[in-house]
Amino acid sequence: MNEENISASKNEKSFLRKFTKLFSRNPSSSDEVADMLRSAENESIIDADALQIMEGALKVSDLQAREIMIPKSQMKLIESDFSLEEVLDVVTQSQHSRFPVVGESSDDVLGILLAKELIPLILDGKESFDLKNMLRPANIIPESKRISILLKEFREQRYHMAIVVDEYAGVSGLLTIEDVLEEIVGEIEDETDEAEPEQILALSDNLFSVDAITDISDFNEYFDVGLPDDEFDTVGGLVVSAFGRLPEINETETINKFKFKVTGADTRKITRVQVSIAK
Repeated sequence: MNEENISASKNEKSFLRKFTKLFSRNPSSSDEVADMLRSAENESIIDADALQIMEGALKVSDLQAREIMIPKSQMKLIESDFSLEEVLDVVTQSQHSRFPVVGESSDDVLGILLAKELIPLILDGKESFDLKNMLRPANIIPESKRISILLKEFREQRYHMAIVVDEYAGVSGLLTIEDVLEEIVGEIEDETDEAEPEQILALSDNLFSVDAITDISDFNEYFDVGLPDDEFDTVGGLVVSAFGRLPEINETETINKFKFKVTGADTRKITRVQVSIAK
């Protein structure tokens, strides 16, 4: 055996001794396992990337769908009576690959449209467009669904999106297999991803531009306040509720000590507000 092989053998035995010593006791909780993994990283038994993946896998085992789902307010929906042009507009703007299709309301999910199903229309012409016949069945899961179980179903049943519903069967959000994997390995970006604008952007000492989909909890943390979040999850929902209707651009409303001015909106929702604090 040459010196190189002897050195490799010694390193391997040293690694095994460290590994065996580190995991010689039986952990009684996931926190203890996480502590042992961090110790393994400190001892150079595993690297930082491996630690992140292992910790992510441990975290996912304790999570429920409601904790990582994309909320309903951020879902890109296609309505069943959309024309081909309207469908293509949603697909091209969002650049997603799967879309929930809804009927009479946003809680009436008829199925899932795969963007690739639109490609044959290039050859067949838009006359052959029949949205309802293109739909795949929607997989419905409760908010309490454990993420570890959902990931197993994603793999075994070969679907990539699940619609999350609350106890009253109302849609509360959606989850994709990518969302679950990102909880394990971290953010996954592709060549079409762009840097997202900041949800709360300071324009001056007392003027801020706020994305309407900003969680109220994030707003409260940023401004160190306690706006209510028991009925609405987002700043946009809170502002619309204060108006009692869908406001128009440049309309203002005061909530608590904050003055909200609508700076972005479409026919269905507000998209951005300008916020100032009353002196």
